[in-house]
Amino acid sequence: MKKYITLAACAVLIGYAALLFLLTTPASGKKFDEILKVSSGAIVGVKSAESAVISYKGIPFAAPPIGDLRWKAPQPVTPWKGVKNCNAFGASPMQGKPAPFMVYTSEFLIPEKPISEDCLYLNVWTKAHHGDKKPVFVWIYGGGFSSGGAGVPIYDGEALAKKGIIFVSINYRVGVFGFLAHPELTKESPDHASGNYGLLDQIAALKWVKQNIASFGGDPDNVTIDGQSAGSMSVNCLVASPAAAGLFNKAIAESGSFLVSNPLIQANGLANAEQQGLKFAGSVHATSLADLRKLSPEDLMKGTGRFSPIVDGYVLQEPVPQIFAEGKQNNVPVITGWNLDDAFLFSFKNKEDYIKQLKQQYGADADEYVKYFPAGSDAEAARSQIDLSRDMTFAASGFKWATVQSTQGKAPIYLYNFKRKLPATADYVKYGAFHTGEVAYVMDDLKFLNRPFEPADHDLAELMSNYWVNFITDGNPNGKGIPNWPQYNTTDQQAMVFDVKSGAQPLPQKEQLKFILGKMESK
Repeated sequence: MKKYITLAACAVLIGYAALLFLLTTPASGKKFDEILKVSSGAIVGVKSAESAVISYKGIPFAAPPIGDLRWKAPQPVTPWKGVKNCNAFGASPMQGKPAPFMVYTSEFLIPEKPISEDCLYLNVWTKAHHGDKKPVFVWIYGGGFSSGGAGVPIYDGEALAKKGIIFVSINYRVGVFGFLAHPELTKESPDHASGNYGLLDQIAALKWVKQNIASFGGDPDNVTIDGQSAGSMSVNCLVASPAAAGLFNKAIAESGSFLVSNPLIQANGLANAEQQGLKFAGSVHATSLADLRKLSPEDLMKGTGRFSPIVDGYVLQEPVPQIFAEGKQNNVPVITGWNLDDAFLFSFKNKEDYIKQLKQQYGADADEYVKYFPAGSDAEAARSQIDLSRDMTFAASGFKWATVQSTQGKAPIYLYNFKRKLPATADYVKYGAFHTGEVAYVMDDLKFLNRPFEPADHDLAELMSNYWVNFITDGNPNGKGIPNWPQYNTTDQQAMVFDVKSGAQPLPQKEQLKFILGKMESK
């Protein structure tokens, strides 16, 4: 009998040793660290040998939105048994295969695999411990609401976590999977709405943070949301949405909002979006919602249509400009801004063709456009084309947000203009301070970019990340030893200009912005 007990005891010890080995074996200079308990089960992360930051990657915050859960609000995670190894990103949302384009090399793209409908995962980086109540930062990626994911290299959270915050990055559904509206979907919804599933994913992730972040040493009542491009527009939607009330107390929006007319949002509301959903169903030969849910994700992606947030009556109860004009938004401190070359325009017309295009497009107003966006030479015309594209796509909406929030006076807003032209080889130098170029500086993640960076770039990354961490901490970007960043107001119109030399100055291109904003709002 003693022999069998001894053998059994040995088996237990061997099993324990195997588990201990699994949880402590180094991988790429890192090792597994302490087990944490979250609402759905136990998880274990990976501790950096260099920084002592622990990363927990691939934590499910909602059930896989597949099968009958396709096009439904996020549902609770089924609890798991044992310990989940959170040492790798979850799958990126369903989308086309990522491929480099223009200036966007692999550092700006999700990994090729895995990509799946089963994508509702988030990631946490922390040096804190339960009870520390550190400020929390939640990152929302861009991608035109049709692509993107949290696993992009320049979204790594270790550097900011080293500075004393809890960094969280989240996935949300994109494209037809994230934003399809359809009459049958509206009918089955308890909220009598459809279409904004990607935004509902973001809200579900924020609810998960509220419930669980204390386990990582975070303060659930001190949460800042930040996004870039479509992520910035998502932040704007969350600030506008009563469904997100109380889930964050500060917001950062980098390049984009829905404060003025934007082709990425359905201003005509749910009924119009439902009709577009019916047209999409026809394009994939589906006559019912049941048919749509039976199709493979690959077949769905063969359909025609563009999908993005809509005024659905639930997440967005009214158009965003109306919500802000009526002061119904969640009043929180905000940082917003844009980049000098925030445009997707790299093939330019000569000055004659540029002026001809303005006359065709704007008729009697063309001379006014030439006044603010001149064409004295081909080079000047090229610069004006970039400026016009930037202002109409990203800058005017940020300028509007700054104007509205500063005049309402319920919470401060800080405005920036990122002008640093990223060092580059001859192939990329023409892109300048391009759309998304500021993100690696904000994250202090220049090491992930293959560029000939200079000492000035590392200094700028240190400065910008410090401003962000200060704001994430208490809603004010200012701190000891860095230039003062004044609140924006319509009298001084001061913005923080980020470049080789950074500092506050009157907002660049403000006359152009006023002109464009007036034209956009008069439509």
